[in-house]
Amino acid sequence: MPRLTSRFYVSALIRRVMGAGGFAAVTRKGAEEAGAIFVLVDRLDGTVDLFGPAPQAIFETTPEDRLFEPLIRAGARADATARLDREKRMDPDFWVVEIEHKGGTDAVPLIPAS
Repeated sequence: MPRLTSRFYVSALIRRVMGAGGFAAVTRKGAEEAGAIFVLVDRLDGTVDLFGPAPQAIFETTPEDRLFEPLIRAGARADATARLDREKRMDPDFWVVEIEHKGGTDAVPLIPAS
């Protein structure tokens, strides 16, 4: 089965968060078909979580759904911004979805803990 486009996945993620009573918005629009997706979670306490695409090299077979890895947990927004700025220099076609959720969110599917 073909993978969902980035645009469709982002739209579905936003609908899922909003449907659960949260707030989510696209703060950077990337390539519609296959742009990488980063999720920035504002924990509403002055800290953020940043999740990025899970590296495909860790999987023996391609997962059916997009999975993310934590890049920053309960960190400073400046650190997340710096990380996204580095990404922009390497590949400018990525998406950023920002979610506001006190204490973090489980709306982002993470790679299994090893």
